[in-house]
Amino acid sequence: MLELDQVRRSFGDRTALDGVSFGVAEGRLTGFVGANGAGKTTTMRIVLGVLAADSGEVRWDGRPLGDDVRRRFGYMPEERGLYPKMTVLAQLVYLARLHGVGRATARRRALEVLDRLGLGDRARDRLDSLSLGNQQRVQIAAALVHEPLVLVLDEPFSGLDPLAVDVVVAVLREQAAAGVPVLFSSHQLDVVERLCDDLVVIAEGTVRAAGTREELRARFARARWSVVVDDDAGWLRDEPGVTVVELDGPEALVELAPGVDDQAVLAAGLRRGPVRAFHPVLPRLAEIFDEVVR
Repeated sequence: MLELDQVRRSFGDRTALDGVSFGVAEGRLTGFVGANGAGKTTTMRIVLGVLAADSGEVRWDGRPLGDDVRRRFGYMPEERGLYPKMTVLAQLVYLARLHGVGRATARRRALEVLDRLGLGDRARDRLDSLSLGNQQRVQIAAALVHEPLVLVLDEPFSGLDPLAVDVVVAVLREQAAAGVPVLFSSHQLDVVERLCDDLVVIAEGTVRAAGTREELRARFARARWSVVVDDDAGWLRDEPGVTVVELDGPEALVELAPGVDDQAVLAAGLRRGPVRAFHPVLPRLAEIFDEVVR
């Protein structure tokens, strides 16, 4: 397990990280979200040893994280850092070799990961001949080619079309299923919500919320219910303690005030006729994010 414990980092008089603590468990996909400048990239660079923390500790399996373990990490920076004039295959083999992989094995792994990412037919093309989205996929391949112990990915979905996002999501799920801890940041909250097992929300250098997706949904849930009836659902406006958030004919999304019995609202609907649906609505990640960082 990868753990950060009270990590702090300042740049001059600006505090970038203030006591950041969270864990990334084996076989879990951990989404790391925050606004620009919140501290995501600084945190990832400290995990990778690119930056040093002013205080606090990064641990692997309970022990301080050292360079010997970091060499086995797979990292994808937000800024593209590959060689545009080299062929895709040549530079993936080169990067795998830097991680100590033998030449034949490096070539085999490079071709395998390119095939998995849908780029098998572009292996011998120069990087700068690829679209920006395909260059992003090569960046991801570079993080995977040496079969990393841990994956740390900074905005891996940037520039990808929906089909490419689906391919990358599937590859990351395969990595997690094999036991690899995966930490990734993204501004695409819909993708994070679909992919992550755990979630860390950071704002102004501090962790505002962390836990499983289900835990955070339960913690920040409002008493919202979806109601579907046969006729117009406008009668809900007259129910005590009920706020109609959305109304579209027979369908409504309502919010119940504290202490209001949801079964009483259901009974009121049944007195008017059939109720086709009546169920709680959990908050989406975007709603949780807005509430946490506000």
